[in-house]
Amino acid sequence: MEKIKIDRINELARIAKVRELTAEETAERDSLRKEYIGEIRASLSGMMDNTYIQRPDGTKEKIKK
Repeated sequence: MEKIKIDRINELARIAKVRELTAEETAERDSLRKEYIGEIRASLSGMMDNTYIQRPDGTKEKIKK
């Protein structure tokens, strides 16, 4: 995710602590959060696809979902 979008999420979080967000700001925040979470999940899924467990006997087993 672009740094600009992450900065905007943080800015909206700071604003929400001071005052209530407008409907547009809330919708923007929710949209940005969904995008951020989607990218995190995709990244973790990619890591898990390349992760193996090595057993004491030396065999390797791919992690299952």
